Amino acid sequence: MSNLLVGAGRGTITPSVGAMLMGYAPARAAEAVHDDLAVTAIALVQDGTKALLISADVCVIKDPQSTQLRKRISEATDVPFDHIILSATHTHSGPAMRGTPGGANLDEEYLTTIFEPQVVNAATQAISALQPARMGVATALSDVGVNRRQIAPSGSIRLGQNPWGCHDPTMTVISFRGADDIPIVNLIHYGAHCTAAGKNPEITRDWAGPMVDRLEEESGALTVFFNGAEGDCGPRLSNGQTTGKTDIRFALELGAKAAIDAVATHRTIKEFRDVDLRVLSEPIRLPYEPLPDPKVLEQQIDDMGAPEKLTGLRVMSHKALCARLEKSRSPGPHETHLELRQTVVSVGPVAFVPFPFEVFSEITLRLREYSPFQHTLSLSNANGCYFYFPSQDQIARGGYEVWVFKSMNVRVLTDNADNTAIGENLRLLQTLAEA
Repeated sequence: MSNLLVGAGRGTITPSVGAMLMGYAPARAAEAVHDDLAVTAIALVQDGTKALLISADVCVIKDPQSTQLRKRISEATDVPFDHIILSATHTHSGPAMRGTPGGANLDEEYLTTIFEPQVVNAATQAISALQPARMGVATALSDVGVNRRQIAPSGSIRLGQNPWGCHDPTMTVISFRGADDIPIVNLIHYGAHCTAAGKNPEITRDWAGPMVDRLEEESGALTVFFNGAEGDCGPRLSNGQTTGKTDIRFALELGAKAAIDAVATHRTIKEFRDVDLRVLSEPIRLPYEPLPDPKVLEQQIDDMGAPEKLTGLRVMSHKALCARLEKSRSPGPHETHLELRQTVVSVGPVAFVPFPFEVFSEITLRLREYSPFQHTLSLSNANGCYFYFPSQDQIARGGYEVWVFKSMNVRVLTDNADNTAIGENLRLLQTLAEA
């Protein structure tokens, strides 16, 4: 048995019935709980190196909540702040984790009384449960997901199914076992929006829930789902769409298929090995577009019309444009890059790379192709969330995700920022592999 120690912990983060849900329909209140939401933590310790991988069944965890919460976790567990990855599964049938004009406000009470304490609880449980462990890993191809940027005859992009579009079909299952091959925890990685429940008014983990439950039943160990490149990928539903209707049936239907794939992949793990733990945290910088001339921004704001008549995301876009205008009028100097504190964790042949975005699949596929690790698992909505991160080739096509990329943040990344993100993360991965 190696000197790698692994532990797992879980907390329940289900909001109360009546809580406002974060998803497609504005002002959607939860009418029931179909299945409990959870936060699950995996603690990894070896020779003084410590790390935590945490996944929560919520839509997003934006800053400053993510940064503040990781600092609380660090204080409670003695795991360095920059050795913690805190990810969201991106269910659209969970609590309001950010405010949406015309919809739900950020549920501060939920954050402070349920979510944050239970995340810390799961992390401390995992640290308390540390034990010597070996790791096994397997992959398989799964068609649970599909590219969701459907191209209409006119060439416009709408949310649907695009079977010839870029998508990563790889499902990865990792299992840790302790003494006498007793299972400790499993991890499932796959990339697809958790939107199969559509406008269903029930609280649910969406399609990932049945998958996690079935592998837990099969293995006898806690199981956690980490969402991969879901920015341009959704669930491949039998209605020909990537969103359900007003009931839970499509989430359960696809969840059963995902469960079959996850269990079958888990059963192919034949060997559990001693592995090494490595963690590297360094700043990475993604380039911003120059601020436009104030007159250009003024015209864009005028073109949106009367602010009081705007609804939904257009209200947020208007707010971002106004803040962009204010910044462009300021004397500067202005920031030229978005600086992120990146945390890369490797466990044997597997590397975890968090993205604080809903990242597009081409970006993660390119990163995996050139990575020195056998398995490079990119995580969406991890350690923050700055909305979508499209690959350069998709920006010309436009569509919802590209509009959000260009409209929802005060500063806009360059069209080729994906190249920088890949290069920066490859640099860290290479350093980690050579350590």
